[in-house]
Amino acid sequence: MRRYARVGGAMGGVAARLAGSRLFGVELDRDRHAAELTRALGGLKGPLMKVAQLLATIPDALPAEYAAELAQLQSDAPSMGWPFVRRRMATELGDDWRVRFEEFDRDAAHAASLGQVHRAIGLDGRELACKLQYPDMASAVEADLRQLKLVFSIYERYDKAISTRQIHAEISERLREELDYGREARHMQLYAEMLSKEDSVHIPEPIADLSTDRLLTMTWLDGHPLTRFGESDLEFRNIVAHNMFRAWYVPFYYYGVIHGDPHLGNYSARPDGSINLLDFGCIRVFHPSFVRGVIDLYHALQAGDRDLAVHAYETWGFADLSNELIDTLNIWAEFVYSPLMEDRVQPIQETDSGLYGARVASRVHAELRRLGGVTPPREFVLMDRAAIGLGSVFLRLKAEINWHDLFHGLIADFNEESLAKRQRAALRKMGLQAMQ
Repeated sequence: MRRYARVGGAMGGVAARLAGSRLFGVELDRDRHAAELTRALGGLKGPLMKVAQLLATIPDALPAEYAAELAQLQSDAPSMGWPFVRRRMATELGDDWRVRFEEFDRDAAHAASLGQVHRAIGLDGRELACKLQYPDMASAVEADLRQLKLVFSIYERYDKAISTRQIHAEISERLREELDYGREARHMQLYAEMLSKEDSVHIPEPIADLSTDRLLTMTWLDGHPLTRFGESDLEFRNIVAHNMFRAWYVPFYYYGVIHGDPHLGNYSARPDGSINLLDFGCIRVFHPSFVRGVIDLYHALQAGDRDLAVHAYETWGFADLSNELIDTLNIWAEFVYSPLMEDRVQPIQETDSGLYGARVASRVHAELRRLGGVTPPREFVLMDRAAIGLGSVFLRLKAEINWHDLFHGLIADFNEESLAKRQRAALRKMGLQAMQ
């Protein structure tokens, strides 16, 4: 109940100003309003703040003033003060926790939706990052998920284009997993294993004896936000984009695993163009047949093979596929796959604005509503989010790469049975569950 009250109180004043500007013609100071909105969402932490992070990632999803403010929540959100840090560290590591570090910064280096990070130096001299979960996050997540379910149900009363049941189930499971820092440490080790041959991708190392379920201590990785490199020379931006592509899709096409949270606060770049992956709470493991479906749909669109496209959608879990529904799904698929279709150097999108994607999405949505709606499979939710989120990063970098060549380099020797074996071996090694 406290969570509901805080949400209502924080957002109510912001909403009132916006409503006043619309109803009564009161001039709205957009910069000030955006700052107030950022403070409100940053103070609430939890899933609501994640929504703001996602919106700030997608170009043109919000007016410039709002996007600029909300982008701060990706790596520079309001942090909890020293009294909270001291209490939480004592709870997790004992009253003598301070003697287990050579140094420990009182101020947070980064603050995000579920926790904040403090720099430290271990007794062995290594630079460390200590990620502390905010208090009562389990309750906050459950409260926000209940509100989200209510919002979804109201939404579906007047717009039945997309059933949200499986979407809510997927979001709920992934968010609950993000609260388990022990699981995140195993995800981190899994990514180090999967990307061990990728010299241009760096993964932090978890420190087991300084970690608990709500404290994750890992090695510190130096780097800069990708926004700093937006005006760098094209060759450098292309190197960063190439490394980002490999970091996301080598695990997917070789192991059936994807990082489902590609917002700008979850990675950084080094001066040589190599990248750091920094957050491993939202990881999705797919059945090998799902990965096969992704590749099958690509070949279907490339060859105009309608039967193969239907097979791919059914493999993913789409049901009751009419001809019109297939045509509509193909509109979105062609948009997502289009950079991979032509064997040439090109931007990820011919326009550097996200408005084109928004127009395609609006067209698909209208068609789905006319056809009576569709129920997206759970697995589709994070795969779609990762593809769009990563595409947004490439848009911001203004990278120009042969995406076709990159993609084919990953799928050329694809074998579903080999992927299944690699997946089982890697997940078993980390104490994680493979897809059956």
